[in-house]
Amino acid sequence: MSPSVRLQEMIRVIRSARTQGEERGVIQRECAAIRAQFRQADNGGRSHNLAKLLYVHMLGYPAHFGQMECVRLIASPRYSEKRVGYLGAMMLLDEKQDASLLITNSIKNDLSHSSQYVQSLALCTLACMGSAEMCRDLAPEIDRLLRASNSYIKKKAALCAVHIVRKVPELGELFTPAAHSLLSEKNHGVLHGAVVLMTELCERSPETLAQFRKAVPELVQVMKGLVMSGYSPEHNVAGISDPFLQVRILRLLRILGRNDEAASDAMNDLLAQVATNTDSSKTAGSAVLYETVLTVMDIKSESGLRVLAVNILGRFLLNNDRNIRYISMTSLQKIVQTDHNAVQRHRGTIVDCLKDQDASVKRRALELSLALVSAVNIRSMMKELLLFLSSCPPELRSHAASGIFSAAERYAPSQRWHIDTILHVLITAGGDVRDETVPNLIQLITTATDLHCYTVHKLYRALVSDISQQSLVQVACWCIGEYGDLLLRGECEETEPVQVTEDDVLDALETVLQSHMSAPATRGFALTATMKLSTRITHNVDRIRSIVSIYGSCIDVELQQRAVEYNALFKKYDHMRAAVLERMPVIDKSSPGHTNGEVAGGTIKAPDQTKLTQEEGTVTAQPTNQVCDLLDLLGGSDGPSQPALAEPGPTGPDPVRISTGGDLLDLLGGLDPTPVSSVTVYEKNGVTLTLQCDSQTDTDVTAILTASNSSHSDITQFTLQAAVPKSVQLQMKAPSGDVIPACGLGQVTQTILLHNPNKVGLRMRVRISYCAQGTTFQETVQIDSLPTVACQ
Repeated sequence: MSPSVRLQEMIRVIRSARTQGEERGVIQRECAAIRAQFRQADNGGRSHNLAKLLYVHMLGYPAHFGQMECVRLIASPRYSEKRVGYLGAMMLLDEKQDASLLITNSIKNDLSHSSQYVQSLALCTLACMGSAEMCRDLAPEIDRLLRASNSYIKKKAALCAVHIVRKVPELGELFTPAAHSLLSEKNHGVLHGAVVLMTELCERSPETLAQFRKAVPELVQVMKGLVMSGYSPEHNVAGISDPFLQVRILRLLRILGRNDEAASDAMNDLLAQVATNTDSSKTAGSAVLYETVLTVMDIKSESGLRVLAVNILGRFLLNNDRNIRYISMTSLQKIVQTDHNAVQRHRGTIVDCLKDQDASVKRRALELSLALVSAVNIRSMMKELLLFLSSCPPELRSHAASGIFSAAERYAPSQRWHIDTILHVLITAGGDVRDETVPNLIQLITTATDLHCYTVHKLYRALVSDISQQSLVQVACWCIGEYGDLLLRGECEETEPVQVTEDDVLDALETVLQSHMSAPATRGFALTATMKLSTRITHNVDRIRSIVSIYGSCIDVELQQRAVEYNALFKKYDHMRAAVLERMPVIDKSSPGHTNGEVAGGTIKAPDQTKLTQEEGTVTAQPTNQVCDLLDLLGGSDGPSQPALAEPGPTGPDPVRISTGGDLLDLLGGLDPTPVSSVTVYEKNGVTLTLQCDSQTDTDVTAILTASNSSHSDITQFTLQAAVPKSVQLQMKAPSGDVIPACGLGQVTQTILLHNPNKVGLRMRVRISYCAQGTTFQETVQIDSLPTVACQ
């Protein structure tokens, strides 16, 4: 039986094994026989034995004992044995194996062999597993073969040179002249290798990039020859002449034309020709067009050419292939900030992609749709987005709600429309919104003084119909507590008047308090709203007192504390109850200490100092650090308490300072807070991260990381991770969000609590992860010393 049949017989036996144990037994017997034959000095079937061993290796079994046999076969003068030896070297050896050093001399000798096939074996092996030392030793031989007359050898030498440049970048200068000369070749394989080599050299050396920019006219001529050539059966793929070479040339042109006016001008006409003459009905044509679009967008191209590129991407959106639609929207997402009007023309097609069955296409369509929202189309786009929100998958609901909130805050045509939009989102996806949505909506409602009656009626109806959406219930309870008198009055011009009795309102709040679906924070809102109604109704004060007293023994400590404090208001401080429970003043979101991670309406404006002294006797509101809110009037908000704005008082010679904070009677009246210093710890890709610290005690420090975005596109998937020395205890609060709006229109804050019992020097390492224009970034920042306040 011949050795070749024995190999086939071994494969047949292995495949016919019924169990894994039986398969292992067959392989162990064969490996033992192969080892025995390797030990024989004169073995004519060495190549067949190694071939069997390579098959065993492909099945995942150890075959390292065949490495030295590979070295022996490579040194053999017979081509059949060299072929198997080199194949074994590529599979069994790598640069970490000592045996790989033994074949360096054999490869060098075979690179000078008279047979092109032996030279080819050596080139393939070097390109596959050559180490840095082998590349340095054999680089001159590769440069010599790049200048050979044989096209078969030159194309393999070019790809081998690519491997050498990747392993030893400083050797790139050696191949620069030869790579340029290969552009004059007619063989497509040689051209392909030359373009790949030039691309690698340009990416690794700015000097080489400047040198190869002179070759742009030659590349343009090669590309024109491919585009305008007739049918060639050797290179034709679905009607496109060698699309693989075209794609490689376009990628190289993109690198050469980036940030260079002259090179971009030289290729503008070619790009327009490719964009108009390439058929996009087949995948090969779509690939060429896609690379053309990327090149147009990356170089200094003409405006008309950029519009043509956007239109090509718009055509891709109509393609039946979901992969093509996906890459089209990914590309449009990157250019929507620079070519907004051109992308807007395809808004209808992009919105239609929201209905696609593929989750990845839906996500891209959502991100692109949110980026297309503007002051002109806010109403029509918001209708589509709200419709999508009602039926979108659960994993996209949070992202969709955040995007709608951001767009509504930036482009809302009116406050009523803004409130209606946010309430619609809360009704549809209230369980998937970010934590800062509730305080942001409360701030919006307080500023819309003309809409208080309309808002409280609408929220009351939403509360009665559904109490499962916690964010909606919290806002509704807050509004009922603040504006319950407007609800009971029943006079509202903006909506149909509904007669609501005191019992109806209290029943609704009591339902929230008793519901198993209510979170502890929601119950806190409801209890505070019930307490506030005691000054807004007249006939059910005793019922409110009874409700509050019940929760004085609640198992939830937070709720119990509220109830005890409210009971004290009813009993010991009843004379102060009306003043303490009066309406909250308008919350100024730009005031110090009020940061929810976003900024409403654009940039924060500094207060006008001239208005503070316009009249004598103006009462000045002076916010201070609010350490302890005795009565917790904000109803369980996790954020910092808000400073109350003083009402105008009687005229007097001096302004009166009023401070709302930890001391109810403000005995220390008007002490300025300790200034908190901040430092910038990260600034890259438009993202700026600042750190400020506040020392609560000698051992407790509060560090606040604030991220802002100065770029023209939103930063998404923003996360922070922190590490401190082992002797320091670290607790990270929930971040204010994961999306940083563009152009500095918002911030994301992350609060970190540090407990330093040993009072060691505080150091921190912060890992920052985010996604900008479809690209994911991850950076690590070392902070060796925190701002000085933290160490006080």
